[in-house]
Amino acid sequence: MSSKLRLLYVASEINPFLKTSEVADFVRTLPQAMQEMGMEIRILVPRFGLINERKNRLHEVVRLSGINITVGDEEKPLIIKVASIPNAKLQVYFIDNEDYFQRKHVFHDKEERFYEDNDDRAIFFCKGVLETVKKLGWSPDIVHCSDWMTSLIPMYLKTTYQKDPIFKKTKSVFSVYNNSFAYSFSPEALMQKAKMIDIDDSMLQHLKSGDYAGFIKTGIAYADVVVRNKDHNTDAFKALFTEFENDKKFDTIDDNESVSEKYFNLYSELAS
Repeated sequence: MSSKLRLLYVASEINPFLKTSEVADFVRTLPQAMQEMGMEIRILVPRFGLINERKNRLHEVVRLSGINITVGDEEKPLIIKVASIPNAKLQVYFIDNEDYFQRKHVFHDKEERFYEDNDDRAIFFCKGVLETVKKLGWSPDIVHCSDWMTSLIPMYLKTTYQKDPIFKKTKSVFSVYNNSFAYSFSPEALMQKAKMIDIDDSMLQHLKSGDYAGFIKTGIAYADVVVRNKDHNTDAFKALFTEFENDKKFDTIDDNESVSEKYFNLYSELAS
């Protein structure tokens, strides 16, 4: 490749800042491997309240902060913080907002109750990621989204942001994990909040279920490539993919092949 491929990784967590599932390890190791293979990397995650700012040396990037993100009828200010991964030449950008992320828990409160505004938090995060990348003026070739919290990004790339010069050539990869939840949001409210310019109700049809499956199916529907985590073989997990089997490119990354080589080839093929 004549110029470096630009990869944006988006996830809900990354080691060593926060780990609640295998996603954190994946987003820690793969970007470094890709960087070592000559690709240019950016990583964006939420700044959940469990992440200790002082210990992890997070600091605010003032020139990127100060955008307002609309979620339903509300506008909330976006704050961007940055930190470096110890022993790696990688920076992580953290999306923060006082109302959404400054709690001492991730998706459940201390009584293990699912936060009722997790949909708002996901929507704020997805919109915030794309606005941050615009403000960086950095045009990614591929956005690799992991897990349900990032699932609206492929849709936004194919609709609202499609004509934006920054994202004109951007392709998306969506990795699906079985980090499901049992909670259901109000479908009408969810669809209304997820909307942006150039999005009508038919594009949001999967969100009508108001649940985990709705988020995942929205990501699958709009991503250019979908990666299934091979460790999850429950019937419920398999059912997420059934309606897309005929018109979607699916990949399963096996341990018996070089994971980084497989992703390198996948990215290169997708970008070309």
